[in-house]
Amino acid sequence: MTFTSFEFLLFFPAVVLVYNLCPQRFRVWFLLAVSYAFYAFMQPVYLLLLAAVTGITYGFTRWMGATDDDDKKRKIMVWGIILVLLPLFFFKYFNFVNESIFSLLALCGVESTVPAIKWMLPVGISFYTFMAIGYMIDVNNEEVDVEKNIGAVGLFLSFFPYILSGPIERAGNMFPQLKKLPTSRPADLTAGLKLMLWGYFMKLCVADRLGIYVDAVFNNFAHHNGTTLTLATLLYPIQVYGDLGGYSLIAIGAARCMGLKIIPNFNRPFFATSMSELWRRWHMSLINWLTDYIYTPLSFALRSWKVWGIVCALMLTFLISGIWHGAALTFIVWGFVQGIYLSIEALLQKKRSSLESKHKLTKRWWYILICCVVVYLLFAFSQIFGRCATVSDAFVVIGKIFGERGSLFLDRKIKGYAILMLAILFFKDIRDEFFPSKIRFFDSKYFAVRLLSYAFIIVMIVWCGALDSSQFIYFQF
Repeated sequence: MTFTSFEFLLFFPAVVLVYNLCPQRFRVWFLLAVSYAFYAFMQPVYLLLLAAVTGITYGFTRWMGATDDDDKKRKIMVWGIILVLLPLFFFKYFNFVNESIFSLLALCGVESTVPAIKWMLPVGISFYTFMAIGYMIDVNNEEVDVEKNIGAVGLFLSFFPYILSGPIERAGNMFPQLKKLPTSRPADLTAGLKLMLWGYFMKLCVADRLGIYVDAVFNNFAHHNGTTLTLATLLYPIQVYGDLGGYSLIAIGAARCMGLKIIPNFNRPFFATSMSELWRRWHMSLINWLTDYIYTPLSFALRSWKVWGIVCALMLTFLISGIWHGAALTFIVWGFVQGIYLSIEALLQKKRSSLESKHKLTKRWWYILICCVVVYLLFAFSQIFGRCATVSDAFVVIGKIFGERGSLFLDRKIKGYAILMLAILFFKDIRDEFFPSKIRFFDSKYFAVRLLSYAFIIVMIVWCGALDSSQFIYFQF
């Protein structure tokens, strides 16, 4: 069951209704059962894995809470993290290691008669594994109290809005809410449904419409010239933004309908004037997790290296981010490229700040526009490695982009849909970024304006949305 399926449109209202009718003391268990049922609809066999990770997380945090010895507590945390990581490494990286060994044997002239084994990746394993690890680290650092209700721990890791593709929640945000689980207020329902509506627009009208073109080009890149590949490369970040950003809004909105506030995941990333700012706006829950649990400890440990310690910490953090995204050399290269971008920025930060201050560039609209364009182009270029199946494919695409011009492949129907959908998307993002208190259609004080705004987006979804679309991109992670 996905957010874009007909089953979910029946499932979700029923859940909200029963949740509000359910006595408060039973709501944790009701939502836990609902979340497990939701996950079972996708991959029932892996419910056992989710339950095992929950049991390990609960047991080890309770064990940590039972000792006052910091060294012992740290050792318990380390073992808990190792046990939680084992399923992730096995299911996500076994195929990569297995295929690499067979390829190495073949290069050495050894033919293996052992059949290759391929495991299906459990949906959402990267997300709930990171949440479990974050919770254990927070308990060790005494930033959150140990949760004694196993139902709350289970719900924290499996809550159906974010179990499949995030946001990567934090124990400090969720546990206080899970202890109360308030009855939905009209304001919560209104705010939640607005978020869900816009999320569906981003997914179905923006991401999936662009995806028809982007996938057609990248899946047959050998038959397209550099001009067409350039356009597909420029559109791909917007496709991912619409896909994961749309999923995140649906998830946040679904939780909000039940009075729960999930952390945001995107903040209009294409208005970033530097790569570091882009990463503070893009997939924020992942970047904040990596910053708190990877980058900050590394940069502190390497503080004697000064700016080069920051560079090393950035490179290692984004290499880990690349590995998290997938067991392939393409994602490792992708992470390496991001690390290079951010390292160069860190090395030039003082000179850039001095130049901006001297000429008051941060107040010049043309300078801001140039920075946004440059950042977008750099990010789009790096995404080639995230989109292509192999590193060699990525370099073929790059070679065509810089060395092979030709006529642009673009279907008129796709062109018409894309221009309209992108215009609506960027109109809203520009309004939210630069004029947050003006032209507020969804939040207008006039009921007729609000009603027409909702109706317009619904019509766009039904008329222009790719309703037979594929699953969300980040399901593979």
